[in-house]
Amino acid sequence: MTAAFVPDFGKTLQGAVNRAVDAVVTGYGDRLDGIGAVLIAPVRLVEAGLQSIPVPAFVMAVAAGAWLATRRIGFALGMAALPVALLALGVWGEAMQSLALVVVAVLFVVLLGLPLGVAAARLPRLGRMLAPLYDLMQTIPSFVYLIPVAMVLGLGRAPALVATLIYALPPFARLTELGLRGVDPGFTEASRALGLRPRQSFWLVELPLARPTILQGLNQAIMMALAMVVVASMIGAKGLGEIVLLGLQRADPGLGFVGGLAIVLLAVLLDRMAQAVLGRRRDAR
Repeated sequence: MTAAFVPDFGKTLQGAVNRAVDAVVTGYGDRLDGIGAVLIAPVRLVEAGLQSIPVPAFVMAVAAGAWLATRRIGFALGMAALPVALLALGVWGEAMQSLALVVVAVLFVVLLGLPLGVAAARLPRLGRMLAPLYDLMQTIPSFVYLIPVAMVLGLGRAPALVATLIYALPPFARLTELGLRGVDPGFTEASRALGLRPRQSFWLVELPLARPTILQGLNQAIMMALAMVVVASMIGAKGLGEIVLLGLQRADPGLGFVGGLAIVLLAVLLDRMAQAVLGRRRDAR
């Protein structure tokens, strides 16, 4: 209900959005199906690869990676215990499905966010233009853009991947821009004085100096992608979120707790491993 002197713009906007989505689905349905297939392909490939790894080999790989990053036996054993706990909960297959979605989503985040961050650092005007867009992507509830994405791409992993990408892209792009802006111009000038070309200076000087901040952005992107696991299950994405959703639908708190605990274990594994790699990078500097 609105006052007589205030036009009801909400219904007008609602109709305009519905017509726009319908026009896209009607006019580009076949192409959208092809885009969905392209998006799903890497998720299926990564999932098949993860599912094919024997659990003992996966556990040993995690332990080896944790030890190489920190040289601490206790940390390596703690990290190795997390995938064992996932197996003990009986959700190993679902965990690998969620991990595959997160891995591919973060890969797309890097492929899109790195050029955006570099361009924004080079062109301040572009950075100012992108800032409101990033704010919108981070503050708008995920369910809002989940609806049109699901209508355009259908149900399943393709819309879940796009929604996860929208949610996880802003922090990585922003921290990439911040890291490059934070590089002391003196280092760049010194590299130019030594005869390096602008492209060489970027790859050999600026990017390595900005790497810690960029890796922080990568860690945030991983966590935000994992936070979308439960939401993605509502549009047909398989994985740990589906267990939580089934627990909600069946009024089964135990099932929901198992799914939620598994998500926490996977989040701790990814976060601690990323922090260990980041800490090693700092020590190397």
